[in-house]
Amino acid sequence: MNSKFVKSVLVAATLSLVASSAFVPAQAATMMANSMKMAGTKMVGGAAMYPTKNIVENAINSKDHTTLVAAAKAADLVATLESKGPFTVFAPTNEAFAALPAGTVDTLLKPENKAKLATILTDHVLAGHYDVADLAARAKAAGGSVAIKSVGGAALTFTVKAGHVYVTDETGGTARITIADVEQSNGVIQVVNKVLLPK
Repeated sequence: MNSKFVKSVLVAATLSLVASSAFVPAQAATMMANSMKMAGTKMVGGAAMYPTKNIVENAINSKDHTTLVAAAKAADLVATLESKGPFTVFAPTNEAFAALPAGTVDTLLKPENKAKLATILTDHVLAGHYDVADLAARAKAAGGSVAIKSVGGAALTFTVKAGHVYVTDETGGTARITIADVEQSNGVIQVVNKVLLPK
């Protein structure tokens, strides 16, 4: 039997049970989480990230990524991120953007800074599908760290420390992948806790 069909039936059955009065909220929440895990769905920013949806369709539902979505719209990158890909997107949270110097985000969102914003955002994207196991294996094979060119042309360096994958930008800033391998129909999102910047 098709595994995707089985997973979808399990999710539907769980939703039905949760909707009934037979389960207390704690039981319902546990069942929902387990069902979503089996279906390959993760929660990001309080929203389910469905593997059947593309990067943009999922990102717009995350309350932790409203700044990233606004930036992608301002840089005219939405159509690109909705395309076939596959892409690996290192998605900074709102907190990561807020940690930039005061006024930086507002300045970048201005129409006259569209090209600069596009460069920054495309430096958060790799062409191809890279899960954390791929990145860790490449880093190990390269002697501890590996550099991979972003879509924007910047070299992103990946290392593994204490079981976490870190990505360092060209300025020396380092971000940690906080939510890994959020599968999309056109790639994968790796949530990071810092904005990556080019030279």
